[in-house]
Amino acid sequence: MKSARFYFKCLGVIMMLFMIGCGEPKKSGKENAESPEVLSPQDTLSIEEVQVSRVEKVPLKSLEGLADTTFVRLADYSDDFVYDMRYATDNNFLKEQVYDCAECYTRVKTAKALLAANKEFVSKGFKIKFFDCYRPNSVQYKMWAIVPNPQYVANPVKGSIHNKGGAVDITLVTLEGEELDMGTDFDFFGKRAYHDNLDLPQHILENRLLLKETMEKYGFWSIRTEWWHYNLSAGSNDKVANFKWDCP
Repeated sequence: MKSARFYFKCLGVIMMLFMIGCGEPKKSGKENAESPEVLSPQDTLSIEEVQVSRVEKVPLKSLEGLADTTFVRLADYSDDFVYDMRYATDNNFLKEQVYDCAECYTRVKTAKALLAANKEFVSKGFKIKFFDCYRPNSVQYKMWAIVPNPQYVANPVKGSIHNKGGAVDITLVTLEGEELDMGTDFDFFGKRAYHDNLDLPQHILENRLLLKETMEKYGFWSIRTEWWHYNLSAGSNDKVANFKWDCP
């Protein structure tokens, strides 16, 4: 009897020692992976990136109901334009940045004409690329101080149609973004940039003609010395403006 009690007592001690040594049962790797307590920093970053990628783009605005003389930011109304706003860089004839940031503003009536013209360009495999749009009159004074020649720069006392939101400096690019050869860079002051200079390769003349005829079809007119410059006929009588747009 005493032997039996001793046997069971020893067995109980052995079982307690076994349980202490083994501890709690371990969870499987799958259970650990699903627990939010074991997410690594990399996993957390991935979750945040997915959430950001699901943010929907704000729909483009409509010009309907706006007065023709209202100034608008063109990028709010179309994704089909390309921009290289030179005066927001030092890559221009001024050799300095004169805009705080790159934006393209025009009057509503100018924007409507640009949208219509660009729709035709896109149907032919091209897009409008902007070098300059609305220009504050204060910037016009800076330009005049450097090049006081009305053949190239409008006198700021009277103002440029750029200052009125009715002029744009543009070229054409393919739908893939490759610029068409127009014979010179933007703001090249010389005969090679003249519309009436026909002493140029045929493909350059054809590219300029495509730009000119299409823009004129939608109410713009060009100036003799600059293949890139177009004025909206209906914008000539608007007032000169000097507001500066907000930057992000």
